[in-house]
Amino acid sequence: MKKILINKDPWQTRVAIVEDGKLENIYFEAFDEEPLERTFIKGTITAVLPGIQTAFVDIGQERAGFLHISEIDRELAIQKIAEFSLLGEEEDLQKRPRPSRRQMAVEKIFKEGDSVLVQVSKEPVYEKGAKLTTCFTLPGRFIVLMPNIPRLGVSKKIENYEERNRLKEVVRKHLPDGMGAIIRTTAEEKSEKELTKDINFLIEAWNNIQKKYAIAKPREKIHEDLELSLQVVRDHLDTDIDEIITDSKENQKALYSFIKSIAPEFRQQIKYFDQPTNIFEYYGVEKQIEALLDKKVPLKSGGSLIIETTEAMTVIDVNTGRFVGKKSLEDTILKTNLEAADEIVRQLRLRNIGGLIVIDFIDMTEHSNRQRLFNFFEKALKERDKYQSVVLKVSEFGLLQMTRKRTGKTLIQKLTQTCPTCSGYGFIKSMATEGYIILRKLKDNLATKKLGKQVDLILSPRIFDYLTTYQYKSILELEKEFNCKITLVSDEKLEIHGYKIEKI
Repeated sequence: MKKILINKDPWQTRVAIVEDGKLENIYFEAFDEEPLERTFIKGTITAVLPGIQTAFVDIGQERAGFLHISEIDRELAIQKIAEFSLLGEEEDLQKRPRPSRRQMAVEKIFKEGDSVLVQVSKEPVYEKGAKLTTCFTLPGRFIVLMPNIPRLGVSKKIENYEERNRLKEVVRKHLPDGMGAIIRTTAEEKSEKELTKDINFLIEAWNNIQKKYAIAKPREKIHEDLELSLQVVRDHLDTDIDEIITDSKENQKALYSFIKSIAPEFRQQIKYFDQPTNIFEYYGVEKQIEALLDKKVPLKSGGSLIIETTEAMTVIDVNTGRFVGKKSLEDTILKTNLEAADEIVRQLRLRNIGGLIVIDFIDMTEHSNRQRLFNFFEKALKERDKYQSVVLKVSEFGLLQMTRKRTGKTLIQKLTQTCPTCSGYGFIKSMATEGYIILRKLKDNLATKKLGKQVDLILSPRIFDYLTTYQYKSILELEKEFNCKITLVSDEKLEIHGYKIEKI
């Protein structure tokens, strides 16, 4: 059974997709953070660097976003180049010849001070600013609208040739000139009426973005994606989802209203989790999240993966462990490698690992086995990972090189911070994550134990400072929910992750 589990707390929203008890996807959104991915912003060009064909754009963040020429849509580039070439002239733009590809240089498209509508395609990472694009996308339930890219694509997971053509014809029929779309896997076997409804909704959203841009101030946000739980439901809702379970009554109402508007046949799948314990703890998700922070990933056969990530690349090492097999050594190695390949696809998705990835499989002497491993791995990526990847053949040394599209922060970046003691050679949980864990434990204790009207929460000084500074409202909401008074107490003797809950 496949479930979408939603954990709503005053400090954070977490959404997990679980199949037969096994975590398949995990998403986080803290209320004191500002999600940027997919956001439309009215930016201002602050610098144009011809040497790297990049424009830097002020979008109201600590660091300017960067817009490479490859992320500038062709029509905008042609329009801007034509305008520049006509400065001081009174000639109709339509009469000028269209610039050739050789004329597509960033310094001919933008100058400092220009306003430009941009969309964040990747959030800031490490010392890098946000990655921006003018090749816009607006995701819907069945299609992803590309309002200024007149191309039509279909998910590779839709394999039936006739169905692919049918979907293309329907979408092409209802798209305005100059617009394109990517047809999602969820569109398969859907009626023209359902697809048209999705297209019209996205076109209306795009028209509103253009109207807001015309009157917006510089650095102003114009359009943001849906709240996290609705976003995940929109992207994953399909016939294979058996239940959508949330621990928030308010969220249940929002989900019901949202699903009623986009897919009313799924309304009965929405359930309210009415248990005193945490929903992730109840379904065994909490321990699986903890395991994702570990470098070592055990395999059922007794082998293991070791996952090491740097800013430049991720390296994954496959070990046989105690598995010895029943036949030849080559068969044993192949079985371990196939099991490892299957788990690697899951780990890449859960940990949100992108960029250059090198996998050190166990050496195999037979070329046919290396080919079989490559085919299995490539097929698993295609079927179970929605992000684009390019995979090279397995070398004689057992090395497989691949790239996977980067999107947002990795799980490590979201849940950890660079250790101040070891200067980045290891990780500890971030202050926010430690605080969230303690707040969840406090909430569980208040729900399951009779602690009375007054409770002391004794903390290490650093967690005490974090909760009193950033999560004061969360404490007040817990007091209101459980009709009690919570007093935070700092104790220097406690480790950073240590805490005590005492009934007064």
